[in-house]
Amino acid sequence: MRGMTLSEKLLSVSAGRSVYAGDIAICEVDCAMGTDGSIPMAMDYFASMGGVRVHAPHKLLFALDHYAPPPSPKAAMLQARIRRFAREQGIALCDIGAGIGHQLVVERGLAAPGRLLVGADSHAVTYGAANCFATGIGSSDLAGVMLTGKVWLRVPDSIRITLHGELARGVYPKDLALHLAQRLGADGATYCALEFAGEGVASLDFEDRLVVANLSVEMGAKNAVFPCDVATRRYLASRIAEPLPEAVTPDADAMYAQSFDIDLSMLQPYVAQPHNVDNVRNLAALGDVPVHMAYLGTCTGGRAKDFRQALAVFREFGKPAAGVQLVVTPASREVLQELTQGGELAEFIALGAVIVTPGCGSCCGTAGSIPEDGANVISTANRNFKGRMGNANANVFLASPEVCAASAVAGRIVGPQAFAANR
Repeated sequence: MRGMTLSEKLLSVSAGRSVYAGDIAICEVDCAMGTDGSIPMAMDYFASMGGVRVHAPHKLLFALDHYAPPPSPKAAMLQARIRRFAREQGIALCDIGAGIGHQLVVERGLAAPGRLLVGADSHAVTYGAANCFATGIGSSDLAGVMLTGKVWLRVPDSIRITLHGELARGVYPKDLALHLAQRLGADGATYCALEFAGEGVASLDFEDRLVVANLSVEMGAKNAVFPCDVATRRYLASRIAEPLPEAVTPDADAMYAQSFDIDLSMLQPYVAQPHNVDNVRNLAALGDVPVHMAYLGTCTGGRAKDFRQALAVFREFGKPAAGVQLVVTPASREVLQELTQGGELAEFIALGAVIVTPGCGSCCGTAGSIPEDGANVISTANRNFKGRMGNANANVFLASPEVCAASAVAGRIVGPQAFAANR
């Protein structure tokens, strides 16, 4: 029998048998996350399937993050219904203000080597940074997990991406992710696993890997998975009570649908233009694009490290330009507390930033600040399709926290290098 990729090994563990790309696997789920955008339908499906008690409540996590705080009475009533169900079933509930479900799964140490995690939201692929198989599912599949503790999956083909070197100064994990989107296209990895390898992985810390894994679904990927190393263990050590599970590694003779190498040192700052994530250009070649809103947050760019990268720019080059709204949305309460204790939140307030409740905020346009007609938004988010931030007449550009901050100061899309050139 031939060797296995990382994803084949991970799903074989969950299926209790050897499975390979193309096989259908019935898998035991280690953790399933639902949001207020997906749980209500899952509850309806669960009831229609004859469900009375969920199979394993300790393996479920509900997060009220998409409508935080609720923008309407209808949203508030849906959340009240979720609270009742979670209380009756003994399911852990992260209420409004706790943060984005994906960030909470990671912070709580639920993502760890060897595990299978699913989330009723496409960006559940984020957890693959922890050397586990993680993928998004629909509300009906979440109901199936609630009823049986299992999910069926077709084992994906794998694309092996070998990283070399390290990112240059001013280039960030977001730039690596946008480079991949440009290279693969929005559907170039459809139902494939992105498997990262090579000595360059060590130059990315755990939170860097979360960014890259998060955006894998924007290329159509079923999941993304990183090796477990010192960085993984360092991050998870304080978040997992039991000993960290053994790392999962691919076999030397594993078969891949594609394989290619990336020299991290050759990457540059990139920007994804409206209205597709793969509509990527080098920052230097973008031209003169005015900015009306700078958005810092989301499950891609809402961690303390991201805000500090942005704040370093503001400290050096000043406040946002007149007419630019700066919106700050921490990914979780833990991030908010860290920024508060470190004094960074006060600095953002002094900059005139709009501080939004931890959660999905403006990213999906269901809560938080919504851009006006004709506005150009520079954002640390993961999606920029028409209407993504709640207004189909706005234009969303995606970039690293540093570029977002520099653009806010300049009033047009630039990197910090633009200021240095004018000195």
